[in-house]
Amino acid sequence: MRDVMQAIRQDTLGGPDVLKIVEVDRPEPGPSEVLVRVHAAGVNPTDWWHRSTGGLLGEGRPVPLGWDVSGVVEAVGLGVTVYRPGDEVFGMPRLPEPAGAYAEFMTSPARHLARKPAGISHVEAAALPIAALTAWQSLVDTAGVRPGQRVLVHAAAGGVGHLAVQIAKARGAYVIGTASAGKHAFVRGLGADEVVDYRTTDFTAAVADVDVVLDAVGGEYGPRSLEVLRPGGTLVSIASPAEAHLAGAAEQRGLRAGFTIVEPDNGGLREIAALVESGRLRVHVDTVLPLEQAAKAHEIGETGRTQGKIVLTVV
Repeated sequence: MRDVMQAIRQDTLGGPDVLKIVEVDRPEPGPSEVLVRVHAAGVNPTDWWHRSTGGLLGEGRPVPLGWDVSGVVEAVGLGVTVYRPGDEVFGMPRLPEPAGAYAEFMTSPARHLARKPAGISHVEAAALPIAALTAWQSLVDTAGVRPGQRVLVHAAAGGVGHLAVQIAKARGAYVIGTASAGKHAFVRGLGADEVVDYRTTDFTAAVADVDVVLDAVGGEYGPRSLEVLRPGGTLVSIASPAEAHLAGAAEQRGLRAGFTIVEPDNGGLREIAALVESGRLRVHVDTVLPLEQAAKAHEIGETGRTQGKIVLTVV
């Protein structure tokens, strides 16, 4: 008798309605991998992008969705020494390759995971990896945010933005966020020193002498953000690969700019877990839905109006 599990799959590319819950074979961990019993899976913009396009590596075909995961190690593959069955872990396996966290079980390279932060639920832990690693790698690894610097975070109430505000504050920065007026209290509660209402105020008129900009919006925000940077400043875009063109314009002004893609990062996950356990980083979960409502989760996410993260519960 074969081992089976429930998982979200799609037969074709398309809208949220292509997502169905089906029964598939349970995977087995290979060398250096672990099998994780999934308790919760985060939902991210990359998920609906892959759902509709196949993503970077899908070549126009559907791929198993889900990269944010929190759960319990069920079994370990050959050569794994860092985890044992029963360990609670969280992480972002394999991205940009398919991972398949929208399922009861998934396999992951052992070092694409880290131990789940103590004191938070699997739902909260599953909301962290992609968004927090994106913020960490952008602000710390790429921009090298230091104490006393001025950091501007666009879409500061969003999944990445609300974590970026806190990470920048933890690094000792003065943080400015852009958000709609109804979300200002939320962003200030995260530690932002200033909040600009992007609907009524041109941020280039309200903000100046910034050392680092993190742009999750794209489009005109990239070129306009160069205007608020001081000499030697850095613009990090996470909005679209199209933003890579900003590098030339930035260099002409004595600035740095570029597009970054988040990568699996055990060291970054451990840094994030330490911030959570010290009380300096908290994730806000906007919506929690059961696995079988993955389509609804995508519908909500694609409105662009969520505050924080969306999570699917599995166990």
